[in-house]
Amino acid sequence: MTDPVRLLIVDDHPVVRDGLRGMFTGDPGFEVVGEAADGAEALALAARHRPDVVLMDLRMPGMDGVTAIGRLVRSDSTAKVLVLTTYDTDADVLPAIEAGATGYLLKDAPRDELVRAVRAAARGESVLSPAVAGRLMGRLRAPAEEPLSHRELEVLTLVARGSTNREAAAQLFISEATVKTHLLHVYAKLGVNDRAAAVAVAYDRGLLTPGGR
Repeated sequence: MTDPVRLLIVDDHPVVRDGLRGMFTGDPGFEVVGEAADGAEALALAARHRPDVVLMDLRMPGMDGVTAIGRLVRSDSTAKVLVLTTYDTDADVLPAIEAGATGYLLKDAPRDELVRAVRAAARGESVLSPAVAGRLMGRLRAPAEEPLSHRELEVLTLVARGSTNREAAAQLFISEATVKTHLLHVYAKLGVNDRAAAVAVAYDRGLLTPGGR
């Protein structure tokens, strides 16, 4: 008989952890060896319990998921990390994959898909939700994007908050003409023609986040 997959669940929401634990505890093919509420706790439990798979959320207080993934990969742990999150922007997906995550699933994934993904991750196979796979393929096919400068991002942030060019200029202590120049550069880099489209694309790519910068 094959040994059960040893699983560590990492999520800052107790209700999510309870649901996942209930799902996997009821399956003899899995053994939940621990639960963590943030990245630091996950690293400590991974060192203690040696899980086969770590089911990792990304946005958590304290140490976030991407930082924890990187540290886990650089340690002597053999655990595979499967990201399970609600976020699929480039700003979330790419850093997690680059940090060493084996797979990336969204929390709306059906139960059977999640179970198969954990088993696949335990075998060392890469697992990506269709939405994430499509986003990564789009990135590979698209020409390299020129990043926004710090000042361009500042201007775009103010625009996203509803500031006029004059108001943005006053807040940044630059001229209105300079704001217009920065916006033209933003439009060119994002491949858009107006303010609304620039803000929409910036949110889609994770350059701007609701309530953040």
